[in-house]
Amino acid sequence: MSVAIVLTVDQRDSRHSEDRIPATLERLTPVPALLAFERTAGDEFQGVLDDPDAAAAVLAELLRDQAWYVGIGVDRVEEPLPDHARAGRGPAYLKARAAVTEAKTSPWHLRVTADHWAGRALESTLWLWAAVLARRSPRGWEVADLVAEGLSYAEAGKRLGISQSAVSQRAQAAGIVEARRAEELAADLVRILLKELS
Repeated sequence: MSVAIVLTVDQRDSRHSEDRIPATLERLTPVPALLAFERTAGDEFQGVLDDPDAAAAVLAELLRDQAWYVGIGVDRVEEPLPDHARAGRGPAYLKARAAVTEAKTSPWHLRVTADHWAGRALESTLWLWAAVLARRSPRGWEVADLVAEGLSYAEAGKRLGISQSAVSQRAQAAGIVEARRAEELAADLVRILLKELS
């Protein structure tokens, strides 16, 4: 068995909204995964990761949407790995299943289950990161997306037709620096979990 991160994700309020899974799976396709994300049943999808930066990138997408119950299990998965995420087995899968159930009544609809202190720290980091993203306005997202592309504040200002000072104000209100730190910390905590649980 090897240690991995299993994410089990269930769409919130799926009866009253469009099916968001196909578009989300398409966005997650480029992310390196042990077992690629795929729909498991109904309004749920699942994937298996062993790369901390990839895990943080996936979580960034899910937190941005604010449309999911997210269960994260970090533990061992049985080898050899199957061809599909939904066919996998092992303690990480059980933890992810328990976590997504608990996420339905948890802050920010997200839970992490791992037998290590870093699991709770990761969960706390993700809750705080979610809180930062939840207050971000559409204008804040405009700036955040341009900065994520590698543009400077001056370049983003030219693209948006506003001053560099206005970009800086939007960036501060959007919590761009705080969100970047949260993503870095999430990746570091996943790295600790994978190492310590191996």
